[in-house]
Amino acid sequence: MKDIENLFGKAIGEIERMLNTKTVVGDPITVEGNTLIPLISVGFGFGVGAGEGNDPKKGVGSGGGTGGGGGVKPIALVIINKDGVRVETVKGGAASVMEKIADVAGKVASSKSDSD
Repeated sequence: MKDIENLFGKAIGEIERMLNTKTVVGDPITVEGNTLIPLISVGFGFGVGAGEGNDPKKGVGSGGGTGGGGGVKPIALVIINKDGVRVETVKGGAASVMEKIADVAGKVASSKSDSD
């Protein structure tokens, strides 16, 4: 049973190590006077199990295991510029984040040329 407690402790330690503010709030990106901060959804699950048995022919035995999985998904961009702060939702994954960044940069470039 001590082995399963050790496995469980290691699994929790790894999850704590992986989850921090940088996991859900990405590093700022600056594009043409706009600061873009990605927001990310993080999900995970894990399980731990152990058992003991006594077989008259094979004797006493025990076993245990742990497993888990997780994923991240971009959900929004915080956009900070001279006009203020706004949040733009992202649908469709990482490619959409790049499209959103390109869209914001394009709007900024367009508004600059309109005001020239």
